[in-house]
Amino acid sequence: MTLVTGPLGGIVVLDLSGYIAGPYGCTLLADLGAEVIKIEPPAGDQLRHYPSTLPNESRAFLGTNRGKRGIVLDLKQPEGLEILHRLVKTADVFVHNFRPSVPPRLGIDYDRLKQINPRLIYCGLTGFGQNGPFKDKAGYDQVLQSMTGICSSQADPPEIVYGSVVDFYAAALLAYGVAAALYHRERTGEGQSIGASLLQAALAMQSGRFIWAEGEPRDVNRDLRSGGITGIHPAKEGYIYLSANTPHFWRALCELVGLPELASDPNYDTIPKRAQRAGEIVPKIREALKSRTALEWEELFGEKVPCSAVRGIEQMFEHPQVVAEDLVHEFEHPVVGTYRGFAGPLKFSAAGTPAPKGAPALGQHTHEILAKCGYSEIEIQNLRAKGII
Repeated sequence: MTLVTGPLGGIVVLDLSGYIAGPYGCTLLADLGAEVIKIEPPAGDQLRHYPSTLPNESRAFLGTNRGKRGIVLDLKQPEGLEILHRLVKTADVFVHNFRPSVPPRLGIDYDRLKQINPRLIYCGLTGFGQNGPFKDKAGYDQVLQSMTGICSSQADPPEIVYGSVVDFYAAALLAYGVAAALYHRERTGEGQSIGASLLQAALAMQSGRFIWAEGEPRDVNRDLRSGGITGIHPAKEGYIYLSANTPHFWRALCELVGLPELASDPNYDTIPKRAQRAGEIVPKIREALKSRTALEWEELFGEKVPCSAVRGIEQMFEHPQVVAEDLVHEFEHPVVGTYRGFAGPLKFSAAGTPAPKGAPALGQHTHEILAKCGYSEIEIQNLRAKGII
């Protein structure tokens, strides 16, 4: 009997998506215990070919596709499509990120696959949605950032927010939608199709700004930043982020940097006042911050002032808080060898937390997956000889 671990233990997910948003959404499902099979074309996911200082593999691919098994299928060949249809018969979830016109052409649209498996949860992640004039445009993270006001809200001239924030938020929405659909199926027995898009994610993550009251002008300030001293400041060495919006934190900051008179000044006793007079406050705070390094200030402020020294991601591997939360795991990979990476975001006391697994090499598990589907050794060899797997 197979031990099922995690709230989605026993759920099988077919991941046909590429790049970041779709694949990472499926990775989040793997973190919940689902068995995720990543299905790639013979050339592999395009993310494998992104620039990387790792030889023979992409760092971004490894981080985005943890916890999966991998298979190569050429869906343009009838035999490849037949293999996929056989996998669909016993799968619970099917995810892709093709533009709406592509799945019918490939024979993997929802209407066709639900005939094979009526209980299937089918999720198509697109750039702009299933309808409208942009539905067949290629959508990418930074395209949607530029389109939806994220870039223009950063600075003038506009700036990209690096880190694929729209992709990763779309991934979270994908996993959230699939989990909800699985819960619905548990109650009703019904499979269904889910539509998710980068456009939805880009607007959803700006819900606090995406408000337009009746009678307001179009160009109204929708910035959520509190202003004043909130932000990143130079120290004697390095940089430190400070946030001191509440009266308690504002007083503590002023006292700890040696400027208690600012805390008692009625000109600075509210957030709007401090934002309006940032030109007066910030130079004084920054002059005081020159006396210590960012790490020294971080230690001094402790729990009294919300802050953090600015660090690089590489410093997170040994950060004591990250280590205490067991967020880094050591993985083995047939191409890369041993590497450390993110272990997963959630832990479950009742359902159990699945053991972290690394990302698959291209086609690493093709043979075992096909064998489990009932293909004989000779059939697998013939499919490989034809370049279908």
